[in-house]
Amino acid sequence: MTTYTYKGNTYPTLYELSEVLGKDGVFIPLSIGDEALTELGVTVTHEEEPIENVKQRKILMLKRQRDTAEVEPIEYGGHSFDYDDKARDRIAAAIIALDVQGDGAKISWTTANNEDAVVTAQDLRMIIAAVAVRSNALHTAYRAAKAQVEAAQNKDEIDTISIN
Repeated sequence: MTTYTYKGNTYPTLYELSEVLGKDGVFIPLSIGDEALTELGVTVTHEEEPIENVKQRKILMLKRQRDTAEVEPIEYGGHSFDYDDKARDRIAAAIIALDVQGDGAKISWTTANNEDAVVTAQDLRMIIAAVAVRSNALHTAYRAAKAQVEAAQNKDEIDTISIN
């Protein structure tokens, strides 16, 4: 975190500092460097962000990565199948429809890469099972990464942690 001190007052952003300097007739670009600010009588202080903030932000990022990966297409039987909310609803409906039609019933399914694949209710159940296995692996990896983040001592260490 960077703060700027000018004439005894501290400003949390370069924009706020530029507003004050502008009142003194000094106009600065927001891309100005620390050296140029020092020449204008501004003290620039760089402070490290509290480690707890860094940890919380990293844990949220890891959760987003996990959640995004959970709905990515899943591979089954040589095809890639969508698995977002809409696809899950369609798979559930197709399983019911195929079960009603009886043993051996098949349906043509459009895959994630717009190919046609003929599937049975059992194939669709196996897709769901493959997703469950992937989801479990993602949650296990997330928990391990979260524990690493919580045990980390500095930002550099936290930056190296991932769920992959």
